Amino acid sequence: QVRPVESGGGLVQAGGSLRLSCAASGSIFRLATMGWYRQAPGNQRESVAIISLTGNTNYADSVKGRFTISRDNGKNTMYLQMNSLNPEDTGVYYCNVLVGRNVELWGQGTQVTVSS
Repeated sequence: QVRPVESGGGLVQAGGSLRLSCAASGSIFRLATMGWYRQAPGNQRESVAIISLTGNTNYADSVKGRFTISRDNGKNTMYLQMNSLNPEDTGVYYCNVLVGRNVELWGQGTQVTVSS
């Protein structure tokens, strides 16, 4: 399976915004629950936001009201709009693709750095 590809990370000041994208192959995208995870230095990888095939979403408490996850099934792409960023949001953000119990793919990650 071809791993998904993230883009859109970068350096931003506190209070700023970024939008991450994750592109996956069409054959798997249309079957998958998609998610964004992040890992800060010295910390475990944590779930940020999840979106189901039908568009149901779930967010970590720390990002509720600031981040929005979405998917465009026609473009095989998932997005994470991140607003009101703060330094605690700094980390490597990973795209996750999950199809049933047998297929799980991770992207290579994209760095997000929020300066104070």
